[in-house]
Amino acid sequence: MVTCSKKESVATITLSRPDAKNAINTQVAAELKDIRDEICQDETIKIVIITAIGKAVFCVGTDLEEFYALENIAKRLELFSVASTIDTFDRPVIAAIGGDTFGQGLELALACDLRICSENARFGMHQVTDGQMPWDGGTQRLSRLVGKGNALEMILLGETIDAVKAHRIGLVHQVVSLAELMQVAVDLAHKMACMSPISLSYAKEAVKKGMDLTLEQGLRLEADLYYLMHTARDRTEGIKAFQEKRRPQFKGE
Repeated sequence: MVTCSKKESVATITLSRPDAKNAINTQVAAELKDIRDEICQDETIKIVIITAIGKAVFCVGTDLEEFYALENIAKRLELFSVASTIDTFDRPVIAAIGGDTFGQGLELALACDLRICSENARFGMHQVTDGQMPWDGGTQRLSRLVGKGNALEMILLGETIDAVKAHRIGLVHQVVSLAELMQVAVDLAHKMACMSPISLSYAKEAVKKGMDLTLEQGLRLEADLYYLMHTARDRTEGIKAFQEKRRPQFKGE
């Protein structure tokens, strides 16, 4: 249901449950965790892309039949959660979204660092229309990304928005044709893969953790991570390459 391919320094994770429009069930959630663990132990992988197969769909949300078959609510949240899995990647994650992204599918995409979508993509937090509410980080990550007003509009109205509006409110970073979606994502991944893995990891950590800190605390975190960079060989290589007017050869050390 979830596959992972690796090429050079980029890993591509693909949701492969097209018959269910890639709805998330316990197997999908478990396989994502296993793949996350495998990638995080592979130092050759610098960037992760998450995409999906299926016509005009990325992920339509939770497999509700299986979800509600579990009577223990805490167990439901534990076994079905995917956003926290994606959020714990220690390297950049790009979502390549080729179609409908609803409910928990949108919560998964929100946990990625960058989101690129096709022109036909649609987005929605529809849980309130079924007497429910987002539970896999949607109320928190969406508001932090697009602002309180836009998040409340999407969540409380439960309406669908198109790619144009998603880009306008900052939900996605780029809108491209479906035909070029994966190539754009791969090009972006390769661009970042040329950079120092340590720099990428520290910068990501500073931004993400800083969101939950005061400005003063965030500035201290940023300074601490900057000081740590001075112990890395990548920093020395970057300076040397600049002086020698050549492309740096970062090794993540």
